Amino acid sequence: MTAKEIRQAFLDFFAAKGHVIVPSAPIVVKNDPTLMFTNAGMNQFKDVFLGEAPAKAPRVADTQRCLRVSGKHNDLEEVGIDTYHHTMFEMLGNWSFGDYFKKEAIDWSWELLTEVYKLDKTRLYVTYFEGDEKEGLEKDTETYNLWKQYVPEDRILPGNKKDNFWEMGETGPCGPCSEIHFDSRPDNERAEVSGASLVNADHDQVIEIWNNVFMQFNRIKDGSLHPLPNKHVDTGMGFERLVRVLQGKSSNYDTDVFQPMIQFIAEKSGKKYNSAAKPGDTDWADAVAMRVLADHIRAISFAIADGQLPASNKAGYVIRRILRRAVRYSYQTLDFKEPFFNELVPLLAEQFKGVFDELYAQKDFVQKVIKEEEVAFLRTLEKGLNLINQNIAIVKDKGLMENVEPSSQRILGSVAFDLSDTYGFPIDLTELIARENGLTVDMEGFEQALQTQKLRSRAATAVSAGDWVVLRGGDNTEFVGYDEIYAECDILKYRKVTTQGKEQYQLVLNRTPFYAEGGGQVGDTGNLTSEWYDEQKGPLTFEVTDTKKENGLIIHYANLQPYYTQDGPAEWALPNPMPSRFMAYVDMGKRIMTNANHSATHLLHAALKETLGDHVNQKGSLVNPDQLRFDFSHFSKVTDDEIETLERIVNQKVREGIPIKDERRVRYAEAIERGVTALFGEKYGDYVRMVTFDDNFSKELCGGTHVKNTAEIGFFKITGESAVAAGVRRIEAITSYHSLNYIQEEGRLVKNLKELLRNPADLSKSVETLIEENNRMKKELEKAVMLKASGLKDQLAKTAEDINGINFIAQKVELPNADAIKNLAYNLKDIVPNLFLVLAANINGKPSITVMIDEILVKEKGLHAGNIVKELAKEVKGGGGGQPFFATAGGSDISGIDNALAKAKSFVQ
Repeated sequence: MTAKEIRQAFLDFFAAKGHVIVPSAPIVVKNDPTLMFTNAGMNQFKDVFLGEAPAKAPRVADTQRCLRVSGKHNDLEEVGIDTYHHTMFEMLGNWSFGDYFKKEAIDWSWELLTEVYKLDKTRLYVTYFEGDEKEGLEKDTETYNLWKQYVPEDRILPGNKKDNFWEMGETGPCGPCSEIHFDSRPDNERAEVSGASLVNADHDQVIEIWNNVFMQFNRIKDGSLHPLPNKHVDTGMGFERLVRVLQGKSSNYDTDVFQPMIQFIAEKSGKKYNSAAKPGDTDWADAVAMRVLADHIRAISFAIADGQLPASNKAGYVIRRILRRAVRYSYQTLDFKEPFFNELVPLLAEQFKGVFDELYAQKDFVQKVIKEEEVAFLRTLEKGLNLINQNIAIVKDKGLMENVEPSSQRILGSVAFDLSDTYGFPIDLTELIARENGLTVDMEGFEQALQTQKLRSRAATAVSAGDWVVLRGGDNTEFVGYDEIYAECDILKYRKVTTQGKEQYQLVLNRTPFYAEGGGQVGDTGNLTSEWYDEQKGPLTFEVTDTKKENGLIIHYANLQPYYTQDGPAEWALPNPMPSRFMAYVDMGKRIMTNANHSATHLLHAALKETLGDHVNQKGSLVNPDQLRFDFSHFSKVTDDEIETLERIVNQKVREGIPIKDERRVRYAEAIERGVTALFGEKYGDYVRMVTFDDNFSKELCGGTHVKNTAEIGFFKITGESAVAAGVRRIEAITSYHSLNYIQEEGRLVKNLKELLRNPADLSKSVETLIEENNRMKKELEKAVMLKASGLKDQLAKTAEDINGINFIAQKVELPNADAIKNLAYNLKDIVPNLFLVLAANINGKPSITVMIDEILVKEKGLHAGNIVKELAKEVKGGGGGQPFFATAGGSDISGIDNALAKAKSFVQ
């Protein structure tokens, strides 16, 4: 079976068992602060398992794109080295939400593997949870007994809590799991060593292919476990591992999932791929590099297609790190000195056509982004190599530089970390180059610097949350904010959270007018005021500082407002019982401005497509009360003429006063048929909301809030255009009274400028004339300064004092800038042999010192202008440096100039 046939057989099997086949969620996670990337098949159903959203169907199945390169699930350094670790992988999964449980899951696992895929039953091993006395968890005898009908008891293995008890996190749904392992070793090896002893022992030929998780507990903040009201099944089967087993290969990379790309790389590099290569073999490094490229292109391409561009922080940094690891192997091992990695994108897109079409639809854009990143990193590699080589030269010479430890012949860990952190230069490459030169890297120092950075990062984002206090049953929040900005509501549950030492509350309401951050639009702010009233203190009031959506749950971040006494504000102690009925008030001014900016982004998006072409696609946005920011795919700067066209189109639509067409429940397929603009990287349900401003102009899927009529936008003004990343441009703009203020401020500026220029008829011409006159005067001034310096040259030459065969000159000069002093120094050097020159000057109230030394003196006397000027600068409370024959310094104490000149003679006496 081919990989495509294997995938389809899985989906067809579970469709026949009553499962709804759902599409893969994007690899980039949104609305979940605990995850950057989808790292397991269950992520898109997390809100269902947490009880925060209803299941769309009791049984579903899918193939999910996953990425494991950060946090505790980090396989990056294993990729390419072994046979089965990957950055991006597909997870085949079947799910039951309160429907079937252990029996059906186990029965169907065995049926699919042995009757459909026809795997050798004697090579299959299964595990079950052995129990845990500390947790008070009993052995999962139910799973054990269910497996006994299919598998001999010597191949049903107990597993500890680490291997056979799955947990979502420190809190949340969890339960025992049952893994299925396959032994693909040759028969002679199997006869010598039982596969049972190699299960979960990191053997590359005895591997886990499927895990059945039985979610039946909920772990709360204090660590205790409570039974879930509904039991769920969460299974995951590694697609790449399954293909390897079914195709009879000893490595995932030998299957048709990876071989087309590996053979392409081999052909282009002129090297042969040897899948059997072992460490120490001459072709081992080549094999690892080809596997790395074939694997990494998948993770990077799908992340970009799902909306995550390489960047210098957060998720973008992870993608950039993977990309740079691939480029490093391409450059260093496979000897591609020009960008090559990007050439794999079309091949990959074709391979996944009909499976994940979002990559095929954006293959040109993805390839261009990767190529730009390659070009940039190849330059970085050269810089890093130069810096390392400088350190190596210093170590081998005299060890005069603070970056190096000459006694131990090693490069400091802080230098290695700076190469990695600042330049993206991989530590393993630094180590390799050091070894080639007989040196080592201070890895202890490197790890210390790395851990310091991690602790700093964790401290900045650390959040401690208490358990939820439930006031009323239910978790679903009705959002009424499209039509209302205030509403009666009940608090369903709340909890206290601490972030960077500050306490705040998170509140979940039964209905809310507060929009939760999403789609680029910021969350609403406002107030919640209790219906309950204390005669002395008044109503209980929360200030809502932000609204976010986490795993489908709308959470209001709120500060408990003080009550006021004669002595001033006083803090509340929450009443017991806590009142649940409140009035919710959205900050109307902020909402109105946000609506205007959000609707303007829709008009701008349509105008961009009309002006620049259909290749324009949204790549990100920010909409808040003050401005809008819109990122889009385009590979050249938007010209001034194009910006004027965009403004003209958008403002024409504003003046037309187009009413919004807000359709809140449209079938996704119907919306696509009607030509709606959908965004790559978004997860859409079966039903969507369509926002239209003129059926022939702007029609988008959107969950945000908008104006009722485009006239409410007022006026649209673009304030900035810039590059964000390779192939991505950014437009910043303002609307409503912000644009009015902008225009009025620009008008005042022009008016003041006219008045300064005495109200000329042609302002532009007057400014041009003024600039020309200023340039002419500058040139005349420069000539005068040069004439003065030329005259000083002859005067100073006569003051030369012969000291030990050195012509010594140390004088204060009156010149207006450093260039004039530098020219004077070089002119003196031309006419005075064996010159040791020190010039001091007062430039705009700051001391300046210049040292010029003849090259013969530098060579024969060992004099160094850079070192000398540092010493002289101490007299003026400053610093400086430069080359052995010429150096400069500045300072803050003008009174020290005479002392510096006097001190200069000590260097030649």
